[in-house]
Amino acid sequence: MDISVFGLGYVGAVSAACFAKEGHRVVGVDPQQSKVDLVNQGKSPIIESGLGRLISEAVASDRLRARTDAEEAVRASDASLVCVGTPSQHNGCLDLQYVRNVCADIGEVLRYKDAFHVVVVRSTMLPGTMNSVVIPILEETSGKRAGIEFGVATNPEFLREGTAVQDFYSPPKTVIGEIDRRSGDVVAALYSGVDAPAIRTDIRTAEMVKYTDNVWHALKVCFANEIGNISKALGLDGTRVMELFCRDTKLNLSPYYLKPGFAFGGSCLPKDVRALKYQAKNMDLDVPVLNAILPSNEVQVRKGLRMVLELDRKRVGILGFSFKAGTDDLRESPMVELIEQLLGKGLDLRIYDRNVILASLVGANRDYILNRIPHISRLMVTTLDEVLEHAEVIVVGNGSEEFRSIRDRLCPNQTLLDFVGVVVRDEAPVNYQGICW
Repeated sequence: MDISVFGLGYVGAVSAACFAKEGHRVVGVDPQQSKVDLVNQGKSPIIESGLGRLISEAVASDRLRARTDAEEAVRASDASLVCVGTPSQHNGCLDLQYVRNVCADIGEVLRYKDAFHVVVVRSTMLPGTMNSVVIPILEETSGKRAGIEFGVATNPEFLREGTAVQDFYSPPKTVIGEIDRRSGDVVAALYSGVDAPAIRTDIRTAEMVKYTDNVWHALKVCFANEIGNISKALGLDGTRVMELFCRDTKLNLSPYYLKPGFAFGGSCLPKDVRALKYQAKNMDLDVPVLNAILPSNEVQVRKGLRMVLELDRKRVGILGFSFKAGTDDLRESPMVELIEQLLGKGLDLRIYDRNVILASLVGANRDYILNRIPHISRLMVTTLDEVLEHAEVIVVGNGSEEFRSIRDRLCPNQTLLDFVGVVVRDEAPVNYQGICW
């Protein structure tokens, strides 16, 4: 394929060289003549392990060249990769001047180009930027329609400085956000020689994935540092503690707990977070990440409350209010807190949880249910049908298996609020809302 790559910084130079090595014919475009001259001399414009050799080989084989103007590059290519910088401004907002300028340049050339051309943005931009900035500029300057007369896609990069070439060929994933299937097919073809799962999705999701990855990486660094600081203050080796932590690939380093939903609760997590915060405070340690955990959890409870109240319905049914499906444990259950607040707002509730009903008859939680929350226990019903007959709004609070078919039993005037993801998204009824989806 013939490719034009706009921006010969870290992302652009690495992308241009690696795609050329894969056999594509690449034209690099950059306004800095010095970068263009270096590439045309077979030299790397940046310091990056292994990149100089790739550029030298690609230039020698006539698969890579560079220039400062956009017109010939766009005319001679099937796809243009936008790899320019999006630096941060003082308020955290991104400076998109380079993206705007490049898109305007590309669009002006597309106005007079008959062949279908795909504009692929690799620059890191906030979700919605493609739709609010990139596509409007391309359509305005070209006079053509995106997804019809030219293609658009976003292809976030996951390259680390120092290992960028290696990361290009061994990425954890290749994410393609496409405006239409034809655009996505062009991008997918670029990566046919790269051994990584190709994930095709909508443009805004692809934009968000890049930020999710980077913020998670930043959070991991801060978490490890705070644990390390507490460990050292206790006379322990923080490195050793984190090494043991990382040995758990079932819960700690895994998708477990990384599913958006309602707040956490139970007998362990809230208690242990509070205890470790207390320990850090006693040692005069500042642990802002750990201190933010419980307030963040409370935000999710308030969000659930707001979702119910915004529907402005009086009769509400709660399905599942133990902190986790398959248990009768109500200790620090966020659903109990939600129920308390809904009662305080004067709503008429019915509550069903098979395991909690059994616990109210026998078991460790009998005293808690009958003596600590008797006002809630009086609202408990013994069948799911009683909730459905009563409620205008139904809230699913845990992932019990018996709630998975609830969508099939809804009446047209009932709204289902799913806090745990029991309903398959593609099968969700019209009167359905998920808390994070």
